[in-house]
Amino acid sequence: MDTYRVQPGDKIKLNKWDPDGGEVAEIGKKAGNKEMLKLNDRLEALQELLYAESKQKVLIVLQAMDTGGKDGAIRHVFDGVNPQGVRVASFKVPTPEEQAHDYLWRVHKQTPGSGEMVIFNRSHYEDVLVVRVHELVPKAVWSRRYEQINNFERMLAEEGTTILKFYLHISPDEQKERLQARLDEPHKNWKFSTGDLAERKRWAEYMQAYEDMLSKTSTKWAPWYIIPANRKWLRNLLMSQIIVDALEGLDMKYPEPEEGLDKVVIE
Repeated sequence: MDTYRVQPGDKIKLNKWDPDGGEVAEIGKKAGNKEMLKLNDRLEALQELLYAESKQKVLIVLQAMDTGGKDGAIRHVFDGVNPQGVRVASFKVPTPEEQAHDYLWRVHKQTPGSGEMVIFNRSHYEDVLVVRVHELVPKAVWSRRYEQINNFERMLAEEGTTILKFYLHISPDEQKERLQARLDEPHKNWKFSTGDLAERKRWAEYMQAYEDMLSKTSTKWAPWYIIPANRKWLRNLLMSQIIVDALEGLDMKYPEPEEGLDKVVIE
């Protein structure tokens, strides 16, 4: 899985990353989905252990262009996990109260507690992406946020949070197909916004912003993974494997049971 991990200091050029998945996609959808079922079961067991132990914290960050597959990844990768210990936090346009605080204020409130897994559907990285592309603040402001974010995530990591960040990488052609499907299929019309078309025209600007984000904020304590996301099954498979590997590395254990349980008789 290190193939997809952005190493600290790497200078990322996204046109060198194949959104179709390259050779790994040759395993095929059928075999990939079969392996996915095993990973779903393993993730379910590990998440239950995380919740039971109630010591570790896990934060998963998802970023992508419109139609990149964040919602679909959440549905499929986390299928079967215990909703008591997993929640999704979405970050939309800041409210007046949020705007009155620093940009990380609303984010910090959503970070996981002990035993909890939290998935950020979009995140604090919007403040170096859409804020940058639309020039909502001066360059002098957004450019210093990379270091601020690194420091924020380092603090979370030092306080016991495992952080995994996924950029779901799709091509412009794939985005076009997915947007068209939202228009053509009535049950998907609600997902379509004409604003998506305006954002699509800024593709090159967004790619530059994403490249800088990935290059400047992939750290040892909070790594980015560039996930080829044109093929949904492959996206789900790779994300699941990376998350399972990370959880297995936490060396979690169930709490010790009460003493004397072997003598308990339930009448």
